[in-house]
Amino acid sequence: MNCREDGKIMKFKHILPLLAGATALALHPSEAQTIESPLEVRVVVLVNFEVGAIEGDAPGEFQHWYTRGVSGDEKLELVPLPQSSFDAAIDRDRGVLVTYTGLTADRAAASVMAMGMDPRFDFSKAYWIIGGIAGIDPEDGAVGDAVWGEWVVNADWAHEIDPREMPEDWPTGYLPFKRSEPYAQPVGNDYGKVYHLNPTLRDWAYELTKDVELLDTPAMADLRNAYTEHPAARAKPVVKKGDNISASTFWHGKILNEWANQWVRYWTGDEAEFVTSAVEDSGILEAVRFLTAGGKADFDRVMLLRTGSNYTMQPPGLTAAENLDREMNGFGAMESSVEGLWRVGHVVAREISENWGKYEDSPF
Repeated sequence: MNCREDGKIMKFKHILPLLAGATALALHPSEAQTIESPLEVRVVVLVNFEVGAIEGDAPGEFQHWYTRGVSGDEKLELVPLPQSSFDAAIDRDRGVLVTYTGLTADRAAASVMAMGMDPRFDFSKAYWIIGGIAGIDPEDGAVGDAVWGEWVVNADWAHEIDPREMPEDWPTGYLPFKRSEPYAQPVGNDYGKVYHLNPTLRDWAYELTKDVELLDTPAMADLRNAYTEHPAARAKPVVKKGDNISASTFWHGKILNEWANQWVRYWTGDEAEFVTSAVEDSGILEAVRFLTAGGKADFDRVMLLRTGSNYTMQPPGLTAAENLDREMNGFGAMESSVEGLWRVGHVVAREISENWGKYEDSPF
């Protein structure tokens, strides 16, 4: 196998020692940490992106975690992850690792798998907080809400017929894989399409954080007030529970919002309620599931926290295209959603990492 670098062909076998050296040197030189004695990670926080610098400008999902840590006032140590999307930010004393996975499910899956196989870290007992901003269904929530999820449904594995060619009595041209009509019964194999997280752990995280005060702004109030037909969309932001659809396409609009609700109900046998929409979660969860099969992670210790940055459909008076165009200039609740991600998530990360004797052998 060959790899091209700077216009030359380099044998892959020559690259392996370089990667191994980079991994070994990535540790802080003053630490005795070695591959033979990996860092026992108690909490992993996986966000998806940063918008600019990792400090000193308008924050994305990573910045608050890096500059505040789990204590609120301790900047974390950066350790290179050359095989993943970005460095790891580490609190060695508490055993906390934070990184961002990169956007898109495939990039996120690759980054998490590479990190999980890194011999410098032991994730076998780690709790995972998968966090990020999200679209939120105005039928169930408001921008700024922080939503703990139990179910994640993959929306990408499907057949599709353009609506202009589908039968007139079909509600959608989007079909379950290996089914010839929408929502056909019986439901097929859901492996890789449905991820059910530990409900006891989800409920514990919600109870621990349900009273956290979330950021609200006048701009968010203006955005909420436009949804005159959706009482839930007009409420001030709170912590709540709700489920997630994971799709690589940034879909938007009333008709697709109805499809998302139906798709989630279909794949979960009406057990889940679609509340948030995001991209990366199915890829991340598939990677953690594979790591669990290899004894390098524990899928039962995974939590999902998504914070509403925008609505998944338009308010009265606007078309879907008009509302999507408006969102291209920036999500109305971006500031609140990244702030809420840290405010809520760090409470859980701190509780577990500072009381490890209570959580090491999971009570959930």
